[in-house]
Amino acid sequence: MNYSIGIDIGSTCSKTAVLDSEKKPLLLFVQPTGWSSIDTAEAVRSRLCTEGFDPANYPCVATGYGRVAVPFADKMITEITCHGKGAMHLHAAENLTVIDIGGQDTKIIRVENGTVQDFMMNDKCSAGTGRFLEVMANTLAMRPDQLCKLAETGGGVSISSMCTVFAESEVISLIGRGEKKENIAYAVVDSIVKKVASQARRLDNTAGTLCLTGGLCDCDYIRAALGKELRATIISSPHGRYAGAIGAAIFAAQIPKGDAK
Repeated sequence: MNYSIGIDIGSTCSKTAVLDSEKKPLLLFVQPTGWSSIDTAEAVRSRLCTEGFDPANYPCVATGYGRVAVPFADKMITEITCHGKGAMHLHAAENLTVIDIGGQDTKIIRVENGTVQDFMMNDKCSAGTGRFLEVMANTLAMRPDQLCKLAETGGGVSISSMCTVFAESEVISLIGRGEKKENIAYAVVDSIVKKVASQARRLDNTAGTLCLTGGLCDCDYIRAALGKELRATIISSPHGRYAGAIGAAIFAAQIPKGDAK
């Protein structure tokens, strides 16, 4: 059996996918990236070997901001290209717009006829990202998933600042004046949704299906709220957070076996 490996070293988490010859996932796992991408890559290699998929024996492609820290990869490919490829595979579509909310950045990728045509990334501010949600959840003494769940029952409050630091100050002020926690949670999610929607609108066109990937793709509330803001239906996949790794593994499968380590 021919297997292929994709490793997506993200800013917050690293995702790994092993696919069989029919591009079906045999192994998917995620782990914190930590402070050292090199150490993370070695931990990934060790896990792969333990599971019986030594990257020395199977083609491997690395992607993500830390892709250069994967010395055993046979090739490195940008996350934009890999996320586009992975999303196309997960949704069986060649025309789609991928909205990827990552730990430190948000990417909007337009794919037409199976090829990435355009993309946009957020600015250096972490507003509208997983990190923003994590900071706000910590301020409210909650986990991010708890905050998203609570946000469904709130409303009537907004956060005006797009800067994470100033937005946190706003949240602290809301807590100080006795605002209900569910309303603050709503304001946090609403801020993320509006930031991401604004970014998506700046891309000249959107193509075909709109799909959500990244660590927040499992949050039905964020997906629904974003769809409402964009006036479109947004879909996701149970393996959506692995889109980059899956795309990398698909590219790895194209490496001739004799060229792999």
